[in-house]
Amino acid sequence: LQVPCAPSQPVSSESRRFTTKHSKKALKASLTLGILLGMFFVAWLPFFVTNVAQAVCGCVPAGFFDVLTWLGYCNSTMNPIIYPLFMRDFKRAMGKYLPCCRRSGEPRPSAISLSMRNSNSGPRAAASLKNVL
Repeated sequence: LQVPCAPSQPVSSESRRFTTKHSKKALKASLTLGILLGMFFVAWLPFFVTNVAQAVCGCVPAGFFDVLTWLGYCNSTMNPIIYPLFMRDFKRAMGKYLPCCRRSGEPRPSAISLSMRNSNSGPRAAASLKNVL
């Protein structure tokens, strides 16, 4: 059996550049997600295993259980550190909305502009929002 193959078209350098850029973004997103999930499992898995063991045998000391609970809480404090390290868009958004990270020349966004940006309803929503305020 022979499978007929379509004539291949030459791949342009622009297409190759787009593919390379896209694959780099995908790799970076996968790396970030892997780090976040890895940190989550490292921090919370011991807590949940110990919680099940405590329900079955009741042999887990209270101090050890507290340490594992705080290890899970530490995971929550690591997320705001991990996201800006690996995600440029998140870093820009943090810098835009947090007063401590804003550049001196940038104006502070208003509540109306934030709600308009986050809703997909267009200019009519602005008119109705102004009427409400």
